[in-house]
Amino acid sequence: MKMMFEEERIDLAHTVQKMFDRKNTNLAGGNMSIKVFDQKMHPYIIMTPTFMSETYYSELHAAQILVIDEETGEKIDGVGDVTREINMHKEAYKAHPGIRCVYHSHAEESMFWATAGLDMPNVTEATRELGQIKVLPFAPATSQALADIVFKNLQAIGDKAMENVFLLNSHGVVITTTDLHVAARILETLEWNAKIAYQQALFIKLGLLSDYRSCGANYKEALPSVPPIAMPEVPITAIPAKFPSHPQRPANLM
Repeated sequence: MKMMFEEERIDLAHTVQKMFDRKNTNLAGGNMSIKVFDQKMHPYIIMTPTFMSETYYSELHAAQILVIDEETGEKIDGVGDVTREINMHKEAYKAHPGIRCVYHSHAEESMFWATAGLDMPNVTEATRELGQIKVLPFAPATSQALADIVFKNLQAIGDKAMENVFLLNSHGVVITTTDLHVAARILETLEWNAKIAYQQALFIKLGLLSDYRSCGANYKEALPSVPPIAMPEVPITAIPAKFPSHPQRPANLM
């Protein structure tokens, strides 16, 4: 007999382990979730359990991935407890109907910019599709205040919330996308960008650069075109559900 949303839970458990093995989070935590629908189009959040890193080193069985009723917050299936970070995931999904994955990570290189309270300069070609990489105001981890800040800022950017990353002041990053594997790719490229931007900052201080550089020009200059993040037409979930229209990109992506 198959588990509820078995394929999706297997995929999430596998992805979480790969991300941990690639040092894209630490033992202090991090969590991932996806939004899926049943035959009646009822929404569920499929999410990693609490202590996924500290206790399990992200070596999770699919049965440990939780199934949570999005409307009631009740755990329907899964072995383990719901993380205290669930409020941030719920608020992110509430902010825009096109968000189908929320990925929170204590990513090492990105944490430098987050703890400094600085927006991350977007300098690599692979991350230019993200536009501005903004740091949010500080609020304690797992607090409703932090969840509310994430909700407010996702609402403010409209359709961009479907493919976005925010730095969480002193707490890492939160990525919202239409697909689990897009979120994993964004974090991987974000970490490279964070390190390279830091190295450019040193060159600026030494007087070897006048400002951050990207794609042969100042990083603030708009590119002639920025290819959108590759997204499926429908989410890879148990029951297909159409996304809102793909966001129209502003001409000047910083």
